Amino acid sequence: MNVFDAIETRRAAKAFDPAHKMTPDEISRLLSAAMLSPTAFNIQHWRFVVVEDPELREQIRALSWNQSQVTDASLLIVVCGDLRAWEKNPARYWRNAPEAAREFLVPAITDYYSGREQAQRDEVMRSCGIAAQTLMLAARAMGYDTCPMDGFDFDGVGKLLHLPEDHVISMFVTVGKSLKPATPRTGPIAYSEAVIRDRFALPSE
Repeated sequence: MNVFDAIETRRAAKAFDPAHKMTPDEISRLLSAAMLSPTAFNIQHWRFVVVEDPELREQIRALSWNQSQVTDASLLIVVCGDLRAWEKNPARYWRNAPEAAREFLVPAITDYYSGREQAQRDEVMRSCGIAAQTLMLAARAMGYDTCPMDGFDFDGVGKLLHLPEDHVISMFVTVGKSLKPATPRTGPIAYSEAVIRDRFALPSE
């Protein structure tokens, strides 16, 4: 499946086949693809918690408005981010780069993020969003359906996962085989509303 087909056919599935299991190779391939997602300064601060324990998934479902995809999908991936990845041995992110690039970029990471908590969080959320989209498109290319989710108790799920204090949860992505075809798209806005040329019009224009 080419990338445009994956984009056009990706839909949020709500009912998954609970009997379907993904192979370890499929799971590894999917997560390896997600790890190719871009991040600022190559920090790679996304973390993918693959929840396999059935009891834990039931507990998470109870904190997710009882949404069935949490337990019925083949995979439940909690997309998290490490807010402090920028200061955890940042030289490793550029270890294979030319020396001149390393000497410039490694100190720049600290200069940019140090003392800027909002920037740290914003960067994590941007990167996790990109990685989640990569997950969903890669899954679609592999013949799977997905659902991005933020309808859950973030603090409660964090406690269940023993989420470190310097990490945040961005969203869930569930992956599996949908039990029903996708319904027609219900209300796409006009291209002309979404795409702005050069700048927004002033209120008086």
